[in-house]
Amino acid sequence: MDLSDSHGVITLISGLAIAVGIVGVVIPVLPGLLLSWAGVLLWALLGSDSAGRWVVLAVATLVALGGAAVKYLVPGKRLKSVGVPNTALFAGGVLGVIGFFVIPVIGIVIGFVLGVYLVELQRLGHERAWPSTKHALAAAGMAMLIEFTTALAVGVIWVFGLLLT
Repeated sequence: MDLSDSHGVITLISGLAIAVGIVGVVIPVLPGLLLSWAGVLLWALLGSDSAGRWVVLAVATLVALGGAAVKYLVPGKRLKSVGVPNTALFAGGVLGVIGFFVIPVIGIVIGFVLGVYLVELQRLGHERAWPSTKHALAAAGMAMLIEFTTALAVGVIWVFGLLLT
């Protein structure tokens, strides 16, 4: 890759955005999938005029939108089927954000677990609160795995676009 021209620099920046986006799925502060898609968008908009770039962007957009929908639908349906209410997830989200600032990085997980557990403890009592909390954790993990796979797929689409355009 020749970095002496602007196309090489754009390709490098796009690749970095995609890579940071993929990692950002695991580090919850960064908008991972959005960042990966934005890398492809940057590459398509500012790269050389090529119809192939627009096809790559279109495919990456469809994959990203599909993955984002699945990320919310599948875990949400699973949680609904086991009876975990949205209020528990909301409390987990709020305490997760607070926890992130109190205990950097791992505080988000601790806060999420604590938030869900406290709501479920109040709603169900001690014996049923922990199993409900585990279901919420499994759903959050599934959502993260779906988003990671989608961001990775966007990156792979971009690499194929690099090779073919």
